Amino acid sequence: MTHANAVSMPRIKVLLAVFMFAVQIAAGVWANSAFDEAFTGRTMRFDYYHSGTAGEEHISLDRLRLEGDWPGRRAGMIDRANLGKYRFSVLDTESGATLFATGFSSIYGEWETTGEARGGAWRTLHESQRFPEPRRPVELRLEKRADNGEFVEFHREALDPASRIVDRSPIPRRGVAWPLFENGPPAEKVDLLVLGDGYSADEQEDYRNDVEKVVNALFSFPPFAERRDDFNVWAIDAAAERSGITRPRAGIWNTTPIGLTYNAFDSERYMLTFANREMRELAALAPYDALILIANSNKYGGGGIYNLYSTAAAKSAQLPYLIVHEFGHAFAGLGDEYYTSSVAYEDFIAPGTEPWEPNITALLDSEALKWGALADPDTPLPTAWGQQAYDRISLDFQKVRGELRAGGASEVRMDAYFAEVAATTDPMLRSAEYYGRVGAFEGAGYQAKGLYRPAVDCIMFSRNPDHYCPVCAAAVDEVIDLHLGHYALAGGSAENQP
Repeated sequence: MTHANAVSMPRIKVLLAVFMFAVQIAAGVWANSAFDEAFTGRTMRFDYYHSGTAGEEHISLDRLRLEGDWPGRRAGMIDRANLGKYRFSVLDTESGATLFATGFSSIYGEWETTGEARGGAWRTLHESQRFPEPRRPVELRLEKRADNGEFVEFHREALDPASRIVDRSPIPRRGVAWPLFENGPPAEKVDLLVLGDGYSADEQEDYRNDVEKVVNALFSFPPFAERRDDFNVWAIDAAAERSGITRPRAGIWNTTPIGLTYNAFDSERYMLTFANREMRELAALAPYDALILIANSNKYGGGGIYNLYSTAAAKSAQLPYLIVHEFGHAFAGLGDEYYTSSVAYEDFIAPGTEPWEPNITALLDSEALKWGALADPDTPLPTAWGQQAYDRISLDFQKVRGELRAGGASEVRMDAYFAEVAATTDPMLRSAEYYGRVGAFEGAGYQAKGLYRPAVDCIMFSRNPDHYCPVCAAAVDEVIDLHLGHYALAGGSAENQP
């Protein structure tokens, strides 16, 4: 029986949708108002030197720099993702309230796990933190994650934004910024900036073609493909004096706009820049939340550090893998799941501690799996996958790879060898009993034992797949939402707001 005053289900759904939309609009208006009260809308940069050894570290101010408009979100200014080895916060001096906070990792944080650092060597590396320019005096706080997962303060810096020590000079026009595509205002999108290095003045057209290849590779890959509309993508033209970047093992040394170099931490394939100040000054010509640095090189190599940048050799035949794998590190904090390749780190993840990376676990409590919501209830933990057989083959491959590199094998030969590896390991991994299911598979984070990954195979584990596993894909989605401020609109408390 139908009552005359009854409301139909379709109408209820429409009314509910309208109500939720109104709530989101109201929350957005409130967030913008709170943002405007606390911040000017410009970007401020804290440049500093990070010095020390494996046993101690120190921070010293380089400068405070004013950039252009703040490109980041206006809502959810306190990052709740709990990613990164470090945490940077901006606190109101008068009230002590946290106005802005974000997690990050750094080159220093990786270096301190190397044998060089543990041997007592001192080193100084330049770092930067970007945040909305505050209207009132604030304190800048740096914290480091302890073995128990909690952040512990190790530096605090007072800042009066009206002070004459703030560098307000115009950003030098050492390059030309241009958009690949724009889907909305920077504050409402994730702004991705691509910087090239080692492209001479007569190679700028080639550079632009490489930028398009990089962007197409990233946005053809899920979940980026499905979320393309949530991004703006920018690039900057900046010519080098000559073609190519620095390759110490090959005796090639080039001075380039952002200083990309192979052989970081004496790992021949690891590509980083230690010229942070120069890179930041160039990048400030465009709005950005995330950086991809590409090198004019065909030598396999790249790198990625959370909330810093990712790098890749633009001419490598492995470019699609390099872009997606390394951007997974830099953008979503994903950890390396492989463990048979050589790295410079020693005990990168301290024994007996739970990694902060969303795709690696020490499985300290098998009843509370980190990604349990995505795992099948009947999948055993730990999850068998034929590790012994894989290790025998993989270690042999790594030995041959090292011999080829030591013998000066060409990149064409190395690419052919990578294909040989995939032809053997891909069918082996696919034959595992729990392939395609989420579980806890031993071997991850550069350790064969004691650390576990979510799937038998993933692009964070090998070059074989053309996808992230469900756990890594979910982590990427969550960070996209973080940049868009969706955490605050999805039921976050007022503490999520400025």
